[in-house]
Amino acid sequence: MNALNGKVAVIGGASSGIGAAIVGQLLAEGWQVLGLSRSAPPFAHEAFRHLAVDVSDRQALVDALSSVPTPQAIIHAAGMMAAAPLGELDALRGETLWRLHVDAAQTLANRFAPVMSRGGRIILLGSRTSRGAAGRSQYTATKAALVALARSWAAELAAAGITVNVVAPGATDTPMLRQPGRESSPPKAPPFGRLIKPQEVVSLVSWLLSEEAAAMTGQELVMCGGASLS
Repeated sequence: MNALNGKVAVIGGASSGIGAAIVGQLLAEGWQVLGLSRSAPPFAHEAFRHLAVDVSDRQALVDALSSVPTPQAIIHAAGMMAAAPLGELDALRGETLWRLHVDAAQTLANRFAPVMSRGGRIILLGSRTSRGAAGRSQYTATKAALVALARSWAAELAAAGITVNVVAPGATDTPMLRQPGRESSPPKAPPFGRLIKPQEVVSLVSWLLSEEAAAMTGQELVMCGGASLS
């Protein structure tokens, strides 16, 4: 994949939900995009290439990235929801959440960040529940870990001119809201009165990729329609 004005992005979780919406926005803005996901996205574009890989499988992801050129931006949007109260926690499900949210993020960053050019961007998709939510401890723990990773990496990479941030939406109107495994903790509309729209999250990601956001790093940007205020 050849760069167009240096604008090449690698996006984890590109096949649906917020990840797919980010792909669409970046293509519209003139980026070359490499999408990582198990299944192919339901769209095609001359500037888009899909790499079929389970990003929660560390070795498979390492192998898949071995021949990928260094991008200008890394966006890790792969995710899943699982909810259960104490007494019903599933250790295997917790490990799956960790591999998908945290281990995949560090595999991507570890591969590319040391060789990214000044002006590079790393964006992780977190959650407004990163400070904790009853019945979602395993999920929220992984999202809290993303914030710690982002702040640590931002400190390491600031001198190189590379920013690292977390975009943390509240309940967003995507297929993930209807995934099995969250019956004990169904989504609720925030005080704003509606779910977050994927395009609203995408707009924030787009801004973080822009030159105007060059000084924004190490931050968790929460978009929740007021849900985190109570």
